[in-house]
Amino acid sequence: MQAPRPIAITMGDAAGIGPEIIAKAYQQEPLLMSGTFVAGDVQTMRRACAMVARTQGRIALPVAALGGIDDVAATPAHCVPVLQVAPVLADLAWGQVNALAGAFAGRCLFWAANAALRGEIDALVTAPIHKEALHLAGAPFDRYPGHTEMLQSAAAEYLHKAVEEVPVRMMLANDELRVVLVSIHVALRQAIDAVTKESVFETLMITHAALSRSLGRVPRIAVAGLNPHAGEGGLFGHEELQWIAPAIAQARARGCQASGPFAPDTVFMRARRQASNPDAEFDAVVAMYHDQGLIPVKYLGVEKGVNVTLGLPLVRTSPDHGTAFDIAGLGKADPASLIEAVRVAKSMVIS
Repeated sequence: MQAPRPIAITMGDAAGIGPEIIAKAYQQEPLLMSGTFVAGDVQTMRRACAMVARTQGRIALPVAALGGIDDVAATPAHCVPVLQVAPVLADLAWGQVNALAGAFAGRCLFWAANAALRGEIDALVTAPIHKEALHLAGAPFDRYPGHTEMLQSAAAEYLHKAVEEVPVRMMLANDELRVVLVSIHVALRQAIDAVTKESVFETLMITHAALSRSLGRVPRIAVAGLNPHAGEGGLFGHEELQWIAPAIAQARARGCQASGPFAPDTVFMRARRQASNPDAEFDAVVAMYHDQGLIPVKYLGVEKGVNVTLGLPLVRTSPDHGTAFDIAGLGKADPASLIEAVRVAKSMVIS
């Protein structure tokens, strides 16, 4: 059996809370963080560790500058291993949009994506980036709305395919609920237009493949309707009859254990795993648009939410929050979601 390879944590925007929550994760969960390293900037991580220590009244966690990925295994416990994967970054003001931070975050992400695609690391966990800073960084970073599109582009280039030939989906998960989205960051009118037989079928098959690997069995997938009461037989809309139900039937013919469409206001409760209901009816819910799927997950606790990109030839997870410029540099950021993202990434690699 091949020994596990390291997991890279990309530093995210240096002016945001990414470096801080990474420092706190290594401080709070040294056992979990073993076998991981930061793909980022050594000095920025030292500054973050010093800031965290100052706000806590304790000694700063040391930062180990790595010479390469192979050095991760020899890194001593109770320190933050950092691999400088882009030119040294100057000290930047906390909480301010900066093109330098955007470009550095983009370079870190592309480095980690390519390392994962080449099999040099087992997975990557991405700390938050700032979309405006990414845009201000200019080419090639301004072409991408965010992490997902950058990873999709890197994977397509590696596989010698067009980007549209590497379809991806966003799954938001916590210990109670998994939700996969048909569409993500588009206007609601566009999201409705995105509900087609092809898009729902593709989402179901991507979800089926990804969860089959991680669960070790065929997942039970519930499909939410688009309209109130899932259209009520056509009284409140025809999308369920025209697009969603036929996509479910097509997926089932391909071995996918999908059911629905169900009323969106109750289906998430049927998939929620709790102490009183440890074996929920479904393993995941496919939601038709962003807010339909993310509101129920985030209501259960943003600090436990993990963003997982499905469909990529690599494992990528991320905390379910942004750069939080309003609290950057104050020592107030909660690392819980990043810690969960590392935990989920390790479980997916093991699976």
